[in-house]
Amino acid sequence: MTRIRRGYIARRRRTKIRLFASSFRGAHSRLTRTITQQKIRALVSAHRDRDRQKINFRRLWITRINAAIRERGVCYSYSRLINDLYKRQLLLNRKILAQIAISNRNCLYMISNEIIKEVGWKESTG
Repeated sequence: MTRIRRGYIARRRRTKIRLFASSFRGAHSRLTRTITQQKIRALVSAHRDRDRQKINFRRLWITRINAAIRERGVCYSYSRLINDLYKRQLLLNRKILAQIAISNRNCLYMISNEIIKEVGWKESTG
């Protein structure tokens, strides 16, 4: 009996997986079974860490804002600043506030002083 020549579909699938894992070390880039396992692990980690990165950046922004605000006044804090921003209905997110805190501290102090004046004045008269 003559030998049957197989199709190219399975080979094409394996080469595609191999291209994905070409930068992996050892058997993780050579053996098809381990390549598939490592591909699944890599994609799971990437998905998890995309969410984790958002959380970490938010924590960093909050820390930067808090440090800049507490440097100026002892009694004023991050949570009070954010609360007063919401009361004034100012649309400044944490990312922008953190950039202002790093690049131009005086601007952040001006914003917080204006908020303190306005909110404090309304609360004492209202």
